[in-house]
Amino acid sequence: MNSLLADPVSSPSEVAVIGGGPAGLMAAQVLARGGVPVRVYDAMPSVGRKFLLAGRGGLNLTHSENAQAFVTRYGERQAQVAPWLAEFGSPEVCQWAAQLGVATFVGSSGRVFPTDMKAAPLLRAWLHQLRQAGVRFSMRHRWQGWTPEGALRFGTPSGERVVAASVVLLALGGGSWARLGSDGAWVPWLVDQGVGVAPLQPSNGGFDVAGKGGGGWSEHFSSRFAGQPFKSVALRVTDSRGRHFERKGEFVATQTGVEGSLIYAASSLLRDEILAHGHASFELDLLPDRSAEEVLAEVRRPRASRSMASHLKGRLRLDGIKSALLHELLDKAAWQDPERLAQAIKGLRVPLQSTRPLDEAISSAGGVRFESLSPQLRLQTLPWPDQAVFCAGEMLDWEAPTGGYLMTACLASGQQAGQGALDHWRGLAEIGAQTAAQTRVDLGVNT
Repeated sequence: MNSLLADPVSSPSEVAVIGGGPAGLMAAQVLARGGVPVRVYDAMPSVGRKFLLAGRGGLNLTHSENAQAFVTRYGERQAQVAPWLAEFGSPEVCQWAAQLGVATFVGSSGRVFPTDMKAAPLLRAWLHQLRQAGVRFSMRHRWQGWTPEGALRFGTPSGERVVAASVVLLALGGGSWARLGSDGAWVPWLVDQGVGVAPLQPSNGGFDVAGKGGGGWSEHFSSRFAGQPFKSVALRVTDSRGRHFERKGEFVATQTGVEGSLIYAASSLLRDEILAHGHASFELDLLPDRSAEEVLAEVRRPRASRSMASHLKGRLRLDGIKSALLHELLDKAAWQDPERLAQAIKGLRVPLQSTRPLDEAISSAGGVRFESLSPQLRLQTLPWPDQAVFCAGEMLDWEAPTGGYLMTACLASGQQAGQGALDHWRGLAEIGAQTAAQTRVDLGVNT
C-alpha cells in the first residue's frame, strides 16, 4: 500500500535516515518539522513492515500505567531510557496518534490501542504527513556500511550506490524478523569502526524445555498438547543474581517448549540464566487462586477407587494440559505422595535448556552500547570528524516486555536522536552561514 520507487536524486545537505520503522520515521518527522531536508532509505520495497505486522492482532501503541511504573519495564536500562520517555512517553504517543486522526482507547489490561485496532490507517496517515513535510524516500536501498572515506554504501536493484551525508541517523532494528528487514547485518560494520555492540539476543521469545530425558517434551505430550494454552496460572522465577519475577497470566505449549505472554514477560531473566549457566527453570503455580493448604487438603482427601488424575479433576478441576504437565514432569513416586504432589501443583519446576532462535523472537536484546553514545544518541567513535551519526530504536542496547513498551521506546528514541541530529544540522548551518558572511567581508562584498 505504501510502496515507493527509489529516487536516485540525493544531496549531501540531506540528513540520511536509514531504516523506515517507527524509530526512523519519528526521527524523520522531527527533522522535517525543523526545516531540514530528509531522505529515508530502507532495504524493503515499503516502509513500516514490522509495524504493520505488529498490528495484525491489534496495534498496541503504548501502555496507560503511570510514568514511574512505566520506566521500570526497561530493567537495567531504565536510567538510559528515562530521558527519552520524559520527552515522549505514553501521553505523547497518544497525542501523536490523535494528530494523525487516529483515536485510541485503553484496554482492560491497561494497554493502549487505536480504536479500530489497525496499524495500516495510522501508517498511511503518517506517511502522508511526512511526504507533505518534504521527506523523501529511497526504497530497496540496503545499507552496506561505509566507504573508507565515510560515504554511505547501499545495495540497490541497479547496483551499488554511494551517498555522501554529513548527518546520518541509523534506525536499523535489532536481529529478529529478518524477512522484514531486521537482520542485524549492521553489527560488524559498526564494530569495525570501534563502536561497542552487545551481542544480539532473543527477547520476548520462547524456550525449549528439558524433559525427563533432557530432550524436550515427550512425543505423547507434544502430539496432544502443542498449541494449547495454560490458562490462569502463575509463573515465578528467581535467578542466580537474586532477580525475582512473579506474575499471573497464560502461555502456550509449543512442539518443543513454551511461548506466549507470560513467558515473554520473564524471558530476559530466563535467557540470561541460560547464557550464564546453560540451563534455567521456572516454577509454575497451576492453581494460583487456591491456597497451598487447600490444595494439600484436597489431594489428601480419600478418593476410594478413583485414580489420582480423576480425583484432581473432581476436587480441584485440574485436568487437560495442566494434568498432562504433571504427568510429564513428575515421577510415579510423586503421584503417590500427597505432599509432593500438592507442592508440585503449587510450584511445578519446569526446566529449560535453550532459547528459541533469535529470528523467531518478537524483539531482540543487545545492540549499540550506551557507552558508545552521547546523551543525544550520537556515536562517539567514528573516524570521520565531518560526519555525525546518530542511532535510534531497537538497534540500541535495551529491551522491554510486550505491552506497548517496545513501541513507545522506539518512537521516543527516534524523537531523541532526531532532535540530536536536528541540533547538529542547525549548528552546521550556522557555521556555514558565518563562514559565508566572513568570506563576503574578506572579499569586500557589501551585504
